[in-house]
Amino acid sequence: MTPPMPQDPTRYYIGLMSGTSMDGIDAALVAIRNNAPPKLIATHDEVMPDALRQSLLELCHADQASFAQLAEAETAFCELQGQAVHGVLTKANMKSQRITAIGSHGQTIEHAPYGHGEGPPYTLQLDNPSLLAELTHCTVVADFRRRDLAAGGQAAPLAPAFHQAVFAANEKHHLVLNLGGFANITWLAPRDSNIAPLGFDTGPANALMDAWHAYHHPGERFDKDGAWAASGRLDETLLERLLSEPFFHRPPPRSTGREVFNMDWLTTHLSGNEAPQDVQATLAELTAVSVALGVEMAREELAAPSPAALIVCGGGAHNSHLLTRLSRRMPETALVESTDWGWPADWIEAGAFAWLAHQRLAQLPGNLPSVTGAKGLRVLGGIYSA
Repeated sequence: MTPPMPQDPTRYYIGLMSGTSMDGIDAALVAIRNNAPPKLIATHDEVMPDALRQSLLELCHADQASFAQLAEAETAFCELQGQAVHGVLTKANMKSQRITAIGSHGQTIEHAPYGHGEGPPYTLQLDNPSLLAELTHCTVVADFRRRDLAAGGQAAPLAPAFHQAVFAANEKHHLVLNLGGFANITWLAPRDSNIAPLGFDTGPANALMDAWHAYHHPGERFDKDGAWAASGRLDETLLERLLSEPFFHRPPPRSTGREVFNMDWLTTHLSGNEAPQDVQATLAELTAVSVALGVEMAREELAAPSPAALIVCGGGAHNSHLLTRLSRRMPETALVESTDWGWPADWIEAGAFAWLAHQRLAQLPGNLPSVTGAKGLRVLGGIYSA
């Protein structure tokens, strides 16, 4: 049974997000009022322990896994989510009773919207919303992706609907670019154009760069500010080999993940003679080029002018070297900080799942068929009462 919506016109939600980089769980406390954009109230980052991160990464690349492995990782992940909820409530000096619901994305283990061989499409997020409700004494909304998949969609990306709610503008065409483990874009047309948002994954972002950096710098999870990449030289031949991947040329709707872009994929394209820092520089360029290719693909599909601005969010928004490469690949488009719109770059995805929880309880759709390719608008997620 759907719990009744509270009478207070302001409702508070917590969004939980652990992306493909698996560096931690982001918790965003969001206030939502009718006919007003969602407002970010407080944030908390619960760092993922190395042992749990390693377990999750192993599950992502496992051909087989035992039920005991899955249960152990899921429980540890859920307990960390509970800590993240406690952390953000403490920072906001708020009791759990004031939270209408938690929106839990879970941890993606595998995303296969095209299936494997002749098998059906699927997407798997490790999560235990029943345990999370028990730990936090809050209603939890979870399992957002599979309803869109059931309706013939890709189940990803889901953030564009939130981007529309937060970043829609009255005049020029503009883009939202999320640089997480993977990159995705949302094209937002002027409000009066009646053009539906278009969004899709463009390819790898931090996932490959983080993995390559960590392999050569044990104990360091990422290339801070892209400094190592900036020390290398672009390998045009390697870049050309990487761009031969069919995904980059697939028309939208499209989404991807570690199933396609991983260290094994990268090493099959290496000759073995490349300098490690040159590979890192080329991976940064691969992200910039694939984003630019995706933007051009979207522009052609919409028959639209070049976007006036690109609002950058996600962890990659702090990588100045990557942003420089993006600017050079998209000289006609201004790179804009998401903080100009009231949302820090690191908290937009977590905020999206707080908003999706609100949409579920209000019986409102959370997907965009123009993005995922679903047969129509769908109410996403299952409800686990406090």
